[in-house]
Amino acid sequence: MARILIAEDEPGVRSFLSEALELVGHEVTTAVDGIEAVMRLKQRAYDVLLTDLRMPGADGLTVVRTAAAEQPELQIIVLTAHGTVEVAVECMKLGAFDFLQKPVSGLAELRLLVERAVERKRLLAAAERESRVAPVTDVILTWGAPVMQPVVTALKKVAPTTATVLLLGDSGTGKEVTARAVHGWSPRGRGAFVAVNCAALSEQLLESELFGHEKGAFTGATARRQGRIELADGGTFFLDEVGELKLDLQAKLLRVLEERRFERVGGNQTIEVDVRWVAATNRDLLAMVDAGEFREDLYHRLAVFPVKLPPLCDRPEDIAPLTRVLLKEIAADVGKPQLQISDAAMRVLE
Repeated sequence: MARILIAEDEPGVRSFLSEALELVGHEVTTAVDGIEAVMRLKQRAYDVLLTDLRMPGADGLTVVRTAAAEQPELQIIVLTAHGTVEVAVECMKLGAFDFLQKPVSGLAELRLLVERAVERKRLLAAAERESRVAPVTDVILTWGAPVMQPVVTALKKVAPTTATVLLLGDSGTGKEVTARAVHGWSPRGRGAFVAVNCAALSEQLLESELFGHEKGAFTGATARRQGRIELADGGTFFLDEVGELKLDLQAKLLRVLEERRFERVGGNQTIEVDVRWVAATNRDLLAMVDAGEFREDLYHRLAVFPVKLPPLCDRPEDIAPLTRVLLKEIAADVGKPQLQISDAAMRVLE
């Protein structure tokens, strides 16, 4: 399913295009002229735009220019009548994906062209994610520690669902590793895994990192930037150290959890996302709720499936295997693959 905007002033054509695409599962919004199309482009993000070239108020070229400026990732299909092919070519130079000759009579041609446009947007989004998001590799949570068995069982039970998971535990208990495991065990495992540490950034930078920003939203914002929540669309978003969020950001995050939509900093377009949430903290969120430092409604949104991770001192069986894994990584980093740990040193660690 794609979000499609149709800008067409002829009621019959507008109705035909809308019904043809809705019947195959797309979500269609229509605009009766160029002015309404421009307004809608500034209010909400779409996947595909179908626009006529000759419309009252604002012509199709104006709509295409607005779309290219407001939503560079939007795929544009221009509807052309006899004598407007030259203008359609100009639209292609502005970034339009393709054009369709009017009158449109073939449903198969229309649907195939839209399908190709949606696929191109998906591929471009995937390339953007790959350039900014680290891949998830196979994750091992335990090498046989009995205290970890119920934890792994619970996580494997919740992973295939869409339930939000809250990971609780001291620093160093492997909360991000656990979040990656939940992602890998879920149907979203092939999608993006995106993480943000709430304690590592200032409030303004964190808001921009989460939601993205528009050009000129603040000093230094020289170009539009997608936020990490947007990059996680179709995948998993890991919110580490969630107890460090300020109250203003808690309110904005709550809206995303409830409505699955948000606006970039400095923008008014509504971005819709499909994200599975995993949060983590080493703080007592319930005590923070009682102290007025953490929103109770946000806590209940996050703590749908809380899991307590035991510290390493309660998992002695994992110490030796984990040490060898980490030593192997360190040896590769420093170019000394022969590095080993002595039995005496291992006994000290245990």
